[in-house]
Order: sequence, then structure tokens, then C-alpha cells
Amino acid sequence: MAAVAQLIHWSEPDPMFGGKLIGSSVSLRRVWNSIKMVAPTDSAVLIQGETGTGKELVARAVHDESLRKSGAFVTLNCAAVPAGLLESELFGHERGAFTGALMQTTGRFHLAHGGTLFLDEIGDLPLELQPKLLRVLQEQEFERIGSTRTIRVDVRVVAATNQNLAQMVQDGRFRADLFYRLNVFPIELPPLRERTDDIPLLVRHFANKFAQRMHKEIHHIPSEMMDALRLHDWPGNIRELQNLVERAVIMSTGPELRLPSHEMKHMVARNTPALVRTLADVEKNHILDVLRQVNGVVGGRQGAAARLGIARTTLIYRMQKLGIAPGRTGVGPDSAAMYDAQPA
Repeated sequence: MAAVAQLIHWSEPDPMFGGKLIGSSVSLRRVWNSIKMVAPTDSAVLIQGETGTGKELVARAVHDESLRKSGAFVTLNCAAVPAGLLESELFGHERGAFTGALMQTTGRFHLAHGGTLFLDEIGDLPLELQPKLLRVLQEQEFERIGSTRTIRVDVRVVAATNQNLAQMVQDGRFRADLFYRLNVFPIELPPLRERTDDIPLLVRHFANKFAQRMHKEIHHIPSEMMDALRLHDWPGNIRELQNLVERAVIMSTGPELRLPSHEMKHMVARNTPALVRTLADVEKNHILDVLRQVNGVVGGRQGAAARLGIARTTLIYRMQKLGIAPGRTGVGPDSAAMYDAQPA
């Protein structure tokens, strides 16, 4: 956001795709275009992305944009269910099928009949269950645990993972045939650090959401706070940003969104080294480009210092500080004499 304004005020509605995905960045538009393309089909979708990037939101958008939107959207987190109970969660079981099975249960596949089943953290599905999942995907039929009666279903499967399934296939930790069956239409979600243009929109959305829930009025956000949020690397992605904004709304006592000063200082301190490194890299690359243009000559009327508009000694100092060794730029003689190729 522009640094000239001390406060940022909002009144326009959030730019949203399908009522769920918030932002206007090129990467998010690409995701939305993929959703619109695959949603009308019944093809399997594999959503990949880091933790906290909004994989379930994308899965719901696929369902809501599909012909199955009037059907159920059923979810199952494969990492949240003990391995011994996962088969029952997927397919159900009959009474007495195993110790503790006191009644018949309906599995998620049956519940999702006519709709969509979202399998989150699919990389955590045990190897012994993967052939059974593959069969349902291919044949649309299964048996409950303890039963011989085949149940036919009409289910569209959307899976998600933050793991590299292709590498897991190579390592023997995930079946290749199941991977290819799930990976019919992959959608890759960008991390928040690659879509910083969306951060102001997300902050506004979450601030409005939590302020309404807490019966508060939040209308402004300090530009210095927004600058710090845009520079942060967000290892927890959107989930981390959402939690931070919720905390800020809780602690804000007026119409201005505020973070505790110690937390702001921590974010600025954490991000400053990365920013400094980035600026140093830009300067180093620029000096190297100029040196290549003049064949490594530093001084003289046609040298790099003259082209950069600085003194020869200043350029030598900057080269030493940035780790640009004389003669090791790929453009000049491998000798310190390069500095004096054309005396200033």
C-alpha cells in the first residue's frame, strides 16, 4: 500500500471469486480459472499446496461450481483419523464386524453419494488402504467392513495434500496407480508470500469478519502495519494471517486495527534482514552487469565507475563489500590489476 497515507480506509466489498477465494493477484486468477475449467466435469482433482493456503476452500469452490452443487460436500482428513479406523470412516462397517462395532455405520463414500468427497491430507492414507480407494475411484463401488454386499455410489473425489506425492511414489510410500488416478487435474495453490498483492484484501476481509463477530467497528489500518504484513514471509500462509488479524481485532479498542507494539517490532526485525539482502543482491547484480559491459574495467572515462556515476575508489569499496572479487566477474583478467586497467 502507498506509504503517503497514514491510515488506510475501506468501504468497497472484497474482490471474491465464487464467493470464497479472496484476492485479485494473477496467481489466484489462475487458480480460479482452473476451478471453472474442471468443475463442470466429474474428473478427479488433486489440490497441492503448503499448509494454510486454503485447499479446502478450493475444494468447496470446485463442488459449488459443479453440477453436483445440490448434493452433499463431505470431508475427511486422512491425517486426523487413526489408521485402524480410517477404513471404517471411508466405507462404513456392519454391526459386530470388529470389537467395539456395536451398530452399523455409514462411511463417507456413502454419505457423499450424488455429491463430492473431499479427502484432505491424502498423502497420509496408509498403503494398505490405497488399493481399496483406487477400486472405488475406478468402479464406484465398495463393501462395508464385515459385509459382502456391494454398494454402488456416484461420487466425485477431490483430494488435497501438502506433500510431494510424486516423490512419495518414487520412495514407495504411495501407489503410482492411485497417484495417477487422483492427479487427473492438478491445481497448485501459491503460498501467501507469492501473492502479497492479496494481503490488503485478506486483511480487510478478516478484520471485517472478526469485528462483526466481536461487535466492534474497525474502519482503518495503519500503513506501517500493512507494510510489515506485506514484507512478512508467512510460513503459516493464510491461516497464520487470519489468526494474526483476529488477535489484532481482539486487542483493538477503537476504529483503527492495531497489533501490539512488541509484535510489530518482532515482524519488522524478522523481515529487515531479508529486505537488506534483497537490496544488496540488486546492487551486486547491477554492478556486475555494468562491469560486463565495460569488459571488467573499473576506472577511466569508459570504466564502470564513470558509468555508475561514482568515484573509482567508491566502486572498489562497494565491490569488496558485496564480495565482487577483481577478475572473478567473468569479464576481465584474473588479477587485481583490473582495478587499474584505466586509471581514473
